[in-house]
Amino acid sequence: MFEVVDLRWGIRDTEATDHMTTELCLEELDRCRKTSLGPAFVALLGDQYGPCLAPTLIEEEEWEALKAQLTSRPGDLELVAHRFQRDENTVPPTFVLRASGTRETHGPEDTTLTSALRYGAQEARRLGLISQEQWHRYHWSVIEWEIERGLLSLTDGDQGATVFLREIQDLNKHILEDCALKMVDRLADGCLDTDAQNLLSSLKGRIADTQPGVLKAHHLPWSRDLVNPKNKAHARYLKELGEQFVARANYQVLERLRELEAGRQELTWLYQEIHHHLGLSAEATRTFCGREELLTQVGQRLRKNDGHPHMPLVLFGPPGIGKTALMCKLAEQMPRLLGCKTVTILRLLGTSQMSCDARSLLQTICFQVCLAYGLPLPPAQVLEAHARVVQFFHTLLHTVSCRNFESLVILLDSVDDVDSIHRARRVPWLPPKCPSRVHFILSACSGQRGVLDTVKQMITDPESYWEVKPLSSNQGQEMIQLLLAASKRTLSPGQRDLLWASLPECGHPGRLRLAFEEARKWASFTMPAPLASTAKEAMHQLCARLEQTHGQLLVARVLGYIVSSRYGLSEAELKDVLSLDDDVLQAVYQDWTPPSKELLRFPPLLWVRLRRDLGNCLARRPVDGFTLLAITHRQLAEVVRERYLSGPEKAKRHGALADFFLGAWSQGTKKLITLPLVGKPLNLDRKVAPQPLWFSDTVANLRKLKELPHHLLHSGRIEELKQEVLGSMNWISCRSISGGIESLLDDFDLCAPHVDCPEVGLVREALQLCRLAVELQGMEKSILYTELLARLHFFATSHPALVGQLCQQAQSWFLVCPHPVLVPLGGFLQPPGGPLQATLTGCHKGITAMAWSLEEKLLVVGTQDGILAVWDMEEKQVIHILTGHTGEVKCVKVFAQGTLAISASKDHTLRLWNLLSGQEKFTIWDAGSKDPTEPQIWSLHVDEAKKVVYSASRSKVSAWNLETAELVFRIPGDASDPWMCMAALASWATLLTVSKGGVVTLWSSATGKAQGKQHLSSIKEETPTCAVSVQKPGKMVIGFSKGSMSLVSSKGDSLLEKLPEAVGFLVVSEDESLLAAGFGRSVRIFLADSQGFHHFMATDLEHEDIVETAVFGPENNLIVTGSRDTLIQIWSLSEQGTLLDILEGVGAPVSLLARGGALVASASQQSSSFKVWDLTYAQKPRASAPFLDRTGLTAVSHNGSYVYFPKIGDKNKVTVWDLAEGEEQDALDTSNEVRCLEVAEQAKLLFTGLISGIVLVFPLNSRQDVLCIPPPEARKAINCMALSKDEEHLAIAYDSIVLVLDISPGDPCPVIDGPTYTFYTQLPETISSVAILADYRVIYGMTNGDLFLYDCANSKVFPLEAHRSLVTCVEVSHKEQLAVSGSEEALLCLWDLQACKERFEISYMNSFCRGVQCACFSKNDKYVYAGLKDRSIIVLSVLDGTLLAVQFVHALVNRIIPTDNGFIAPTRHGYLIRERFQCPSSRASQQEPLKNFRKAVWMIKSRKREELAAAAGALQDAESRSAQGNECKSNKRSQVCLIV
Repeated sequence: MFEVVDLRWGIRDTEATDHMTTELCLEELDRCRKTSLGPAFVALLGDQYGPCLAPTLIEEEEWEALKAQLTSRPGDLELVAHRFQRDENTVPPTFVLRASGTRETHGPEDTTLTSALRYGAQEARRLGLISQEQWHRYHWSVIEWEIERGLLSLTDGDQGATVFLREIQDLNKHILEDCALKMVDRLADGCLDTDAQNLLSSLKGRIADTQPGVLKAHHLPWSRDLVNPKNKAHARYLKELGEQFVARANYQVLERLRELEAGRQELTWLYQEIHHHLGLSAEATRTFCGREELLTQVGQRLRKNDGHPHMPLVLFGPPGIGKTALMCKLAEQMPRLLGCKTVTILRLLGTSQMSCDARSLLQTICFQVCLAYGLPLPPAQVLEAHARVVQFFHTLLHTVSCRNFESLVILLDSVDDVDSIHRARRVPWLPPKCPSRVHFILSACSGQRGVLDTVKQMITDPESYWEVKPLSSNQGQEMIQLLLAASKRTLSPGQRDLLWASLPECGHPGRLRLAFEEARKWASFTMPAPLASTAKEAMHQLCARLEQTHGQLLVARVLGYIVSSRYGLSEAELKDVLSLDDDVLQAVYQDWTPPSKELLRFPPLLWVRLRRDLGNCLARRPVDGFTLLAITHRQLAEVVRERYLSGPEKAKRHGALADFFLGAWSQGTKKLITLPLVGKPLNLDRKVAPQPLWFSDTVANLRKLKELPHHLLHSGRIEELKQEVLGSMNWISCRSISGGIESLLDDFDLCAPHVDCPEVGLVREALQLCRLAVELQGMEKSILYTELLARLHFFATSHPALVGQLCQQAQSWFLVCPHPVLVPLGGFLQPPGGPLQATLTGCHKGITAMAWSLEEKLLVVGTQDGILAVWDMEEKQVIHILTGHTGEVKCVKVFAQGTLAISASKDHTLRLWNLLSGQEKFTIWDAGSKDPTEPQIWSLHVDEAKKVVYSASRSKVSAWNLETAELVFRIPGDASDPWMCMAALASWATLLTVSKGGVVTLWSSATGKAQGKQHLSSIKEETPTCAVSVQKPGKMVIGFSKGSMSLVSSKGDSLLEKLPEAVGFLVVSEDESLLAAGFGRSVRIFLADSQGFHHFMATDLEHEDIVETAVFGPENNLIVTGSRDTLIQIWSLSEQGTLLDILEGVGAPVSLLARGGALVASASQQSSSFKVWDLTYAQKPRASAPFLDRTGLTAVSHNGSYVYFPKIGDKNKVTVWDLAEGEEQDALDTSNEVRCLEVAEQAKLLFTGLISGIVLVFPLNSRQDVLCIPPPEARKAINCMALSKDEEHLAIAYDSIVLVLDISPGDPCPVIDGPTYTFYTQLPETISSVAILADYRVIYGMTNGDLFLYDCANSKVFPLEAHRSLVTCVEVSHKEQLAVSGSEEALLCLWDLQACKERFEISYMNSFCRGVQCACFSKNDKYVYAGLKDRSIIVLSVLDGTLLAVQFVHALVNRIIPTDNGFIAPTRHGYLIRERFQCPSSRASQQEPLKNFRKAVWMIKSRKREELAAAAGALQDAESRSAQGNECKSNKRSQVCLIV
């Protein structure tokens, strides 16, 4: 931002050179020098020296020296004595200039006074009574003082200063002429002021001698009308001056930026943050007094806690009680308390950008701790997700503790000022217990926004809380004396008595400081009015005094705008807003007119005067590169709201700020105003800063992004809010890219409660669903636009106002996208309102256990590395990282109304946790010995009534008291016949164990004594695999290794069912009325009856892969199953097992499902992510019903209008799905299981390959007709099929046989005669993929990676270079000159079919990729589209193998079918991807598609380059041998060219 500060602009001439203005100008000059990155001071120096003002303050010793010289001039002495008054409240005493009685600042009396003081100073200097610097105070003009301060006094270069010097040639010859006297200094009688001219010459000489580089001289010829804009020479001079100023300013800015860049350190931002808080701390402790007892007590507690784990300490008290000063004093004394090498980290929260929100705060602390202890800095992937930062932070604290480093103390002052804390129910990053040598000290306001109550939920020990109480009366007086002494002030006895009388027994530091701010202004010769007795009254008194000095309107607007802002306002912003406030401008220009007829601004001097009087009431916070002004005292902010922001005034202030941040009146847009002295409307430019979203390609307007939604919302301009913010893709992308998707979601959360618009909820949920893609690929504009368009397109027609506009904006952006990109042409990602609520990634490795705390809306997640993460499922944030286990968490149980959890781990420990505070209550060692091979705990049961937890392993059952952690009893097992199952039947006071050998033993759950033993009578020679207890009847259902299911009770056992495969899992519904048994790829449902359970449905729930887990719905009307193929399936039990939906898990086998109410969490031991699903979505209207295919055997016809796939539950049929209607249109009966499907799009034929080896051909326009192609051998299953590009040939591949058939048109069925060619591979491996060309050449890939080209016409086979794993796809280009093959090791090969050679071998490797699923050529054969098993689609160039685009589509793509400008592709989500590939003609603008993928590498091995390299290497070897004979051999050249 470029800001011009001219304090004399817009004010009357009489005010421009008064004493106050001069002082303020010098102060403002210092501020500019500190803050400016470029030009800081510009002086325009001509032929006037300017007025010299009498000093406003003269110290006593200097006064006596002057007075002594004026005794010979009694008139002057009397005048000086009359105008100056002794103030004994300054230390030392001073004489203060009284205000002039006349309104004209420089009246005759002032001139005489200045002359008299000059005479006295001249004589005193001659006698050596005063210094040269003191003499300057009486002789230098305002101009010289400003040039001295802004340039000549500098010791480190010019610091952005420039002096433009105007010299008029031959002026001396005309200096006595009337017109010339206007350009030079004159005396009161109109004569030339020669003293001023001499001082001016001296000043110019000093500038030329000391800073010649800043002097820019302009020479003008003499002319009588020189100072006239119509004078050509003068106009040319002004033009040159402007151009030179711009050039000079640009140079200074760029030079300063180069200096900063050259001196920039890697962590400059962190050092600046630390320096900021240390600076504030030093200021806060400068006048610290009292609190010795509290400091001592806290110090003793820290030393006591240093050697063992302990809770954080919390200092609390009302606002202004002195908590901040106390925290800063503690930080200062920490080396004395805990040792000189103690690492102390202090943050005064809310005073800087990086201490305002938890994410930034935690990151800065992590970096500082790592630097202090020499530990590795947080890696980039940790910083991408707040949950990972939380885990890193907690791990870091334990690392510091475990490595015996020096103590670490983290002090966080005013946690109330962290945005996320006072909005949240919990403080997720706050460690509930600090490890040894790590200390946390917090401060919080009591009774403020409930933050202290939030902290108390986590830190439950009352002894951790220390109340900061008021100072004693004596300490309060001592504090006032310290403050007065620090400012070199004192008070007269009468004033001191008045002050103490106004503050009876006041020990409130905030109130004392306010009193000091008033008292420091008192002179010894004044008797002020009594002070207010309360803080609120004092704030009202302050406002009243400011109103009296500056006017009620100006004070109301300035304070109102600052308080109305979301994070504060910069001075430039405040002056711009005041320049747009017509009421303020009309009051300012009531008695004079503005200096310009083209523009109108608020005079900056008026603001600077008010700023000075506000003093410490204004806090300055560095945020987003700006210094923002905010109100320091909470009480003052409350008073401002009460006085100035009540009723409609609040909306008006927000409205004005909204207009400013919208840029409504910027960039030359004029605004009408009627000024009092003009009487007619003026349309004037207010010259306020423009407000684009982006200042440059990489620099966002963060101030607009953070402030505008707040002001539009609170001004009631909801439609503008929807148009400019919530419904603007430009806004959404800018906010996400610059601040992360979390900040954008915060904006939506801010607005949603106040905006009655369902579309806002849709957009917010769509953004929530984008998180996973952003985490994988990084925040790029194209990624965000793709995600939102592919999710919201479903609603574009039904919700045109907001969602439709967003989709249209996204499509418009794609049209002008400068780099290769895949453009969604419809919705294909799960839309908002669907079952998926969130994909949460973060703080864990593979997930091994999950449990819900339904009452507290928490989810506890146990992991392979022993960590438990507690997630707040309302906020979708980690609130606790529970560390302590050193081995994999095996199981977790939540109880005590969701407030407690107990976990069991491979480390043989049980740990009890408080889920609200995150504290560990106790640890139980549940192993008989330290032997790590001892069997681990695999079962937990909590009996809340008895307050006992039972843990079971193969070798023992233990019972532990949940209150004392004492062992109640332990039942040892038999090592030769270990236990496999255990059930605690609470209502029967019985424990039931089943051993590997089928021995059932009953034990008392109170004493652990055996009550009976029996052998299973219903089961022979089978091993128990799983079990579930049925509490009401006191029974246990056990599953066995050969499929048997037994119902066991204390009375005996009975065979419940005999399943065809081993029982994998058993689950019962919440009311125990339903039982589900998983075996192989099926789940069987049973209904409870008086005898036990019986079949609930006639058929089992069939899956495509082994079923791992299941959970019943909340009303027993649903069951959710998860299988190894990563799919989650939802079945209706009220409709006899109808499949309702197929959901994609986290890309790994679904090993865990946990239900909490209507929500189900799904996870895998092979993934750190988990998903949360809402089961109530089935009752909601859906934007588009996905097709339910779980086989991946999909085919598409009619340009994507219909999808074909094996019917769920009956693979002997093919479902015909109408995508437009979202429903099944037909089902084709094939009489055998379908193995593959192919569609001839032009001929409108569907080819179905069956497990029997038969191919059935269905005409799509008359599906009742069918053509049968018999197999070559009986019962040989078809592996794959392929059609030639002209659809005239069909290749059918079996294990080792390929049939090639000709297809001729026919009505209604085509004519397909017997095989034209049949050939055998004669290889042990089977065919996995096939493609056929028009000339009867066949390409086929094998399960071991071999690839062959077979020429049927000539019976020749050409082996192509083999893949290293199963060939998943083979596709031929449309001109049949090229082919592409893909395999499971993520290798794509491009083949030249004419030469039978490989052109490119392309390997795509990243941390997620698991191989190629499918591929095809574009219609023009320029590109290859490939679907990968990492759920992404890539586009590569056929010309050189360059990777052009990567798109994460969240689901496995079954096949890709090219269209005229892109492709269509059915996915495992049940949606059809329809996209256009857009590639600019020039690659110059191409971005790197993999730049945001971690550990992603794209490698191209070119065969031609290899051959050239080999030839060059052979030539080099020959030359080397010729030159050196047989002495040595040269190194062989690399034959692989890698382009990474």
